[in-house]
Amino acid sequence: MNNISQNSAIETARLESIFDSAFADMHQARETFIPQLIMYEVGIITNVATGIAKVSGLPGVGFEELIMFPGNVLGIAFNVDAEEIGVVLLGDYSHLEAGDEVRRSGRVMDVAVGEELLGRVVDPLGRPLDEGGSIETSVRLPIERPAVAIMDRAPVTVPLQTGLVVIDAMIPVGRGQRELILGDRQTGKTAIAIDTILNQRDKNVICVYCAIGQRASTVAKTVDILRQQGALSYTVVVVTEGNEPPGLQYIAPYAATSIAEYFMEQGRDVLIVYDDLTKHARAYRELSLLLRRPPGREAFPGDIFYIHSRLLERATHLCKERGGGSLTALPIIETEAQNISAYIPTNLISITDGQIYLSPSLFELGILPAVDVGKSVSRVGGKAQHAAFRAVAGDLKLAYAQFEELETFARFGARMDEDTQKSIEHGRRIRACLKQSESSPIPEPEQIILLLALTSNLFDNIPLTQMNQAQKTLRKAAVNLPPALCERFASAKTLSDEDRLSIVELATKALYDFLPETETEPQQQKAKASHDKKVATKVTAAQAKNVSESKQP
Repeated sequence: MNNISQNSAIETARLESIFDSAFADMHQARETFIPQLIMYEVGIITNVATGIAKVSGLPGVGFEELIMFPGNVLGIAFNVDAEEIGVVLLGDYSHLEAGDEVRRSGRVMDVAVGEELLGRVVDPLGRPLDEGGSIETSVRLPIERPAVAIMDRAPVTVPLQTGLVVIDAMIPVGRGQRELILGDRQTGKTAIAIDTILNQRDKNVICVYCAIGQRASTVAKTVDILRQQGALSYTVVVVTEGNEPPGLQYIAPYAATSIAEYFMEQGRDVLIVYDDLTKHARAYRELSLLLRRPPGREAFPGDIFYIHSRLLERATHLCKERGGGSLTALPIIETEAQNISAYIPTNLISITDGQIYLSPSLFELGILPAVDVGKSVSRVGGKAQHAAFRAVAGDLKLAYAQFEELETFARFGARMDEDTQKSIEHGRRIRACLKQSESSPIPEPEQIILLLALTSNLFDNIPLTQMNQAQKTLRKAAVNLPPALCERFASAKTLSDEDRLSIVELATKALYDFLPETETEPQQQKAKASHDKKVATKVTAAQAKNVSESKQP
């Protein structure tokens, strides 16, 4: 009995010690605890419609602030009124009901950026859509950012080669330029943009492809082309499908631009493609009408011009003090019945630095890419074109325009003299040289030797039926160009007569088998005599100038 009593006393003392220690810790924690008041504003959903929600409450909410909905659904405050807030929803809203509680986030919409996104397919919120796993980045940027100030910009001086002869020769694009691609549906607008992305391989250019409201099958095909051609490694694909909420389609180009701006601010050259802004404008029109904003022309809201201008003004060429990076934009829009004077096309034509118009009639004739040279223009890219390109393609656009006019008269059966007939035949060979198959961009040296042979009339005696094979043979011959000569294409201020003559001789040898036997020798002699005459004229003029200078005291 004594042992039991003794053990009970020991156990009681041990328990008292434990409780005393616990209560002492609690007392100390209470003395040191500083209570913090966590406050957040809440609101109540009053109505849910297609892609939008009306919310009451939230008196301190700001314009374009993120709103948190049940089920981790995000929304952007678009209409901020005293009584009610119109919110654009960015996710699946099928489970939302009137009476649900919402909260303010205190921040604006942002997106993950960084090298980790290269080779990935994401949505405008930065969520991966491919099978590459989650994306871990430490940097996020707002999707809405102010455009670069004028004093921080530099002129467009470096060309962006598209790999398409008709564009690089006649409608050149520079790094930092905004070049619009427009045309009716199914005329090859996306193909031009994809070929441009494919041509940036090994050129240290980052590409961002933004698909807005596209079919999933179309996007999958585009991604597959990029992957097969090895272009996905330097490309970020931002996708919104046509069945997704209009809010996601609206923010897609802004999120893609922020992703591109990150690389531009690192001093990199970036190309971004918006495919296409017609669907973007329609998504914004849908949101505006649902939010009861006043409609204007073609039912678009009054600020439709502003949403595109503030987007495209973010594309620029930074000055050296800001790193010297560039962001080149290729927005795409769809016209209806070749009406380029509609509301959205005219808006974007006035915003951009030029346009590439694709003609359905040329497409039906099999002239691909179906670029209508007469309606296409590049306002700033010509200054960035390499001197070698300007030397061989300077008058090509004018000659092609004259040919199209003469060909129109020829269809009426008008009689033509020999010179006019030669101009038409030469123009047909220009058109044959400008044809190009999809996903096969042509490098710059091959383009230069092709254009120089064209302007030197080396193709004039080759039958049109053999033009395709003759071009392939000539392009293969470009491999024999000296590496030093290819370097001068990009660095020299002009194409020297010696370089021009060596290229013509190489082209003449390559095309020898395609010339009729009776005309092969005269053709060679004519080309050589023409260039010898040009060189002799320039040498004589230079000698006369030197003699004149030596006689001066």
